[in-house]
Amino acid sequence: MDHTASATFLFYTLAVLASLRGGASTPWLGSQPLSQAIAVVNYPTPSPESQQPGFRALLPQTVAAQCGESRVVVTVKRDLFGIGQLIKTSDVRLGSCGVTRLDDATQSVVFDAQLQECGSTLMMVQDTLVYSFTLRYIPTPNSNLPIVRTNAAQVGIECRYLRLHNVSSNALKPTWVPFTSTKLSEAALDFSLRLMTDDWLTQRTSNVYALGDVMNIEASVDGTNHMPLRLFVDNCVATMVPDKNASPRYVFIDNSGCLVDAKVSGSGSRFMSPRVQNTKLQMRLDAFRFFSDARSSIYITCHLKVASGSQNVDSVNKACSFTASSSRWSSVDGSDQVCSCCNTGSCGAGSPSRKRRGRGAAGSMAEMPELEWEGDARVGPLVVLETLYDLDAQSLHLKAEDSKSQGFPVEVLVLAGVVAAVALGCIAALAAVLYRRSDKPTA
Repeated sequence: MDHTASATFLFYTLAVLASLRGGASTPWLGSQPLSQAIAVVNYPTPSPESQQPGFRALLPQTVAAQCGESRVVVTVKRDLFGIGQLIKTSDVRLGSCGVTRLDDATQSVVFDAQLQECGSTLMMVQDTLVYSFTLRYIPTPNSNLPIVRTNAAQVGIECRYLRLHNVSSNALKPTWVPFTSTKLSEAALDFSLRLMTDDWLTQRTSNVYALGDVMNIEASVDGTNHMPLRLFVDNCVATMVPDKNASPRYVFIDNSGCLVDAKVSGSGSRFMSPRVQNTKLQMRLDAFRFFSDARSSIYITCHLKVASGSQNVDSVNKACSFTASSSRWSSVDGSDQVCSCCNTGSCGAGSPSRKRRGRGAAGSMAEMPELEWEGDARVGPLVVLETLYDLDAQSLHLKAEDSKSQGFPVEVLVLAGVVAAVALGCIAALAAVLYRRSDKPTA
């Protein structure tokens, strides 16, 4: 047992000494290398003429490559052709990369680059990832001399990795989400307008209203995979066609969130308060039609925007309703003082909404392009009838048309009934006269 213990102790002691002597780059006994990379140098193929006696080799073994997990190191002898003529460092390049450093001790130039740099190409060959580089030497004449003493040369460099081993490369799909991808994902906001039922639980299936009805409209934004957001309706306009700039047009939300319909028309239109959630904003709008126009279709287009959910409401980001009975404005999110500008129409003057929306936002929303954080949403066509009787009148008209298609016209039937009644009266009168004559005594 003592001999066994001594042997075990001696083995581990030798292992530790070997690792200390080799440094951090030397693997432990029995371990595998960190990278299973294979470096390949593809020298130019000599022509048949150069293989004949008396011809010097096209390019000797003067290029070496080492491939790591994420880098490649290429060492090139300055006596590239083995003829005692040293090349200039400015004449040799690894793809688009210049020389990294010069090794005077070995008379070599060294290229040290990432696998994705220097114009490398990536290919999949069976179960191997192959990064390819091109080493180019293009001689230039010395100053004031029109001659060169070396030929141009081109050498291929390959770093080959087994597919099952991870390589730090942009070509491999990372397990983490890059910051740039996250920014692009957050930039894609989906704004929408929907007609809702009176209880706000489901979407309304009919788009037909009558004057006197209330339109329940819900604006929303998809806040999935985004920082906390709060939705606002900047302005809304009603038109008879999908074009929001068409005429006639009626602006019922203006001045960065002021629902002015109640003030200018005395209606009961208002925002629903409090919010059900920050990414939704609900409004009740009294139904209306455009005057002196036979068309009854209406399109509603709203410009929606978002701000950081942690940002306080202000004169630019607000949702304000007007109450006619008290002649005052109120905010859905509290802080009614932000609605005072709705009377003057100067909301946000001199304070661009871009900067105010971005204040306090993580990642600074102000850094993002404007259209990524606001956009238009439309609902329509909405059919608004003058009265509820319009539907009944249309139904009666359809019934009359149906009766015409199934039988004689009503007028003909009425005339036939009158004629029949008159005929029956005449027959009855004639029968009475004949009966009286038959009762008189004969002479």
